[in-house]
Amino acid sequence: MPRALITGITGQDGMYLAEFLAGKGYEVFGLIRGQNNPRARLVADVIPSIRLLSGDLRDLPSLVGALETARPDEVYNLGAISFVGMSWRQAELTSEITGLGVLRMLEALRIHTQGDLSKVRFYQASSSEMFGKVREVPQNEDTPFHPRSPYGIAKAFGHYITVNYRESYGAYACSGILFNHESPRRGPEFVTRKVTRGAARIALGQQDTLLLGNIDACRDWGFAGDYVEAMWLMLQQDEPDDYVIATGETHTVRDLLDIAFHRAGVGDWEPHVRQDSRLLRPAEVDTLAGDSSRARERLGWKPRGNFRDLIEMMVDADLADLTRADPASDPTDREDPRWA
Repeated sequence: MPRALITGITGQDGMYLAEFLAGKGYEVFGLIRGQNNPRARLVADVIPSIRLLSGDLRDLPSLVGALETARPDEVYNLGAISFVGMSWRQAELTSEITGLGVLRMLEALRIHTQGDLSKVRFYQASSSEMFGKVREVPQNEDTPFHPRSPYGIAKAFGHYITVNYRESYGAYACSGILFNHESPRRGPEFVTRKVTRGAARIALGQQDTLLLGNIDACRDWGFAGDYVEAMWLMLQQDEPDDYVIATGETHTVRDLLDIAFHRAGVGDWEPHVRQDSRLLRPAEVDTLAGDSSRARERLGWKPRGNFRDLIEMMVDADLADLTRADPASDPTDREDPRWA
């Protein structure tokens, strides 16, 4: 039975990946920080066979200990401070976890394998935010990086240190440069989920107004469940490499609003949406569009769904959830820029 260790197990991608690997017969271990992580129970309920281990990407000894317990064949490093907006307010923490956390994980692997990094295959979750102020459209594996946020800069460090360990120590290490990927498990602070949940709440009469920042931002959005398969495929190849994972289609936040509000049964979103300057990024990334030709040709990977299906699925899930839940307990009801 193959064994895998996933950092960031309580996040959207970690949960989808754990389900995917468990379905393929893996023994799956998930790294969680702290004994009272409120999402740990959710992960255990979704994937009953998973084993959760305590560890912190800021603490090298804890990572070595987790590796010694899990003895994995594959490590998927998904752990990060992943909300871009927060990275300006917590730049140092973002750098420690999203950037230096990758170095610590690789060092822990080097200790665990006694220097033979080819023994364990390593996946690093890189990000399209590394492209930032893009030099070309669409972006591929050879497009230069120009990150525009502390998050993007930290991800660029993690990407390059992964390449360095591959070239310096012969590590089987891959980076997946994933473009925006969403699902009903996406956190409510991210714009896609904020819009789908906001549209559902407005349709149910639970709120009147949705506060947003830049509604003209253009992104390449796909389904997280499709993207975790690409992570696994990267680690099944004869040689390690880096891959862009994207749909190749772009949409604006306006497009997102059109589909979400229509699906929720609200005809016109404009009376309900207000732009708030406090929600604008200090340095904006206007357009991200991915060219995943390498992944499609070498991995045989392609996205299964489309943007409309994704957003409609998210709205349906939020409508179903909100009809069961107490609306007073929903944090997305707060008109607060921290939830942008």
